[in-house]
Amino acid sequence: MPTEKQTITLLISCPDQPGIVAEVSRFIFAHQGNILESDQHSTNQEECTFFMRIRFGEEGFTLSPTELHSKFQPIADRFQMQWRVSYSRERKRAGILVSKYDHCLVDLLWRWKMGELAMEIPFIISNHTRLEGLAQMYGIPFYYFPVQRESRIADEQRIVDFIGDTVDFLILARYMQILEPFFVNTYPQRIINIHHSFLPAFIGASPYAQAFTRGVKLIGATAHYVTNQLDEGPIIAQDVIHCDHRDNVQDLIRKGRDVERRVLAEAVRLHTTDRILVYENKTIVF
Repeated sequence: MPTEKQTITLLISCPDQPGIVAEVSRFIFAHQGNILESDQHSTNQEECTFFMRIRFGEEGFTLSPTELHSKFQPIADRFQMQWRVSYSRERKRAGILVSKYDHCLVDLLWRWKMGELAMEIPFIISNHTRLEGLAQMYGIPFYYFPVQRESRIADEQRIVDFIGDTVDFLILARYMQILEPFFVNTYPQRIINIHHSFLPAFIGASPYAQAFTRGVKLIGATAHYVTNQLDEGPIIAQDVIHCDHRDNVQDLIRKGRDVERRVLAEAVRLHTTDRILVYENKTIVF
């Protein structure tokens, strides 16, 4: 099997103005970089914000990571850029949190094992012990952190202290706990949640029961970044599946599980390949 070529990705947002694409492309060319992908998006005339994702080969590129930062910063300052750079050889570290439902976790682990999700998984954390055997099957350390209503803040603080800086982002694979604000603020725009409805419809608990009550003809799932507004964070990926009057709540749950798996995996893929820029409470997905 041929070795996958290593790449460098730049993600940029800044006020829209002429010359941004030309200047970034010229910088890469000047240092022997071969551009493989380049995508841009501009908001409307009132907002005038420009977004860019550009990926180029690391082989032959003459700047080290430190040199890239120092030499690109004057360009960033001139165009008032917010920017970040990533290297494909440095896989992101994803901690997974899960409760009792296993379908999203099973799917993530299978895709990770097959190489579809290029990331490292240092641990799986759960507030139940039910899925410890699944973690052991894949050779991933499993940690049990119970969370009680009366001691929630202290319980979550223990989790945050344990995680520290060992991960780049977190995945809530049906982790059935509402995170405290301090937890969310520790990992801004770095916690991906799967909500089992097509947001903004049916926010909160029991969305399939809510959907059944309304007699909807479509149900869906939404992967989003977690904020302190419940189920209202920037949306990364969504999908739907058809249902009808014959379906009861259990039918909706069964159908919904498949959508949840697919949507969460897609959101994780987009995050690990640096295809997402957050703008206000929305995402730009390249």
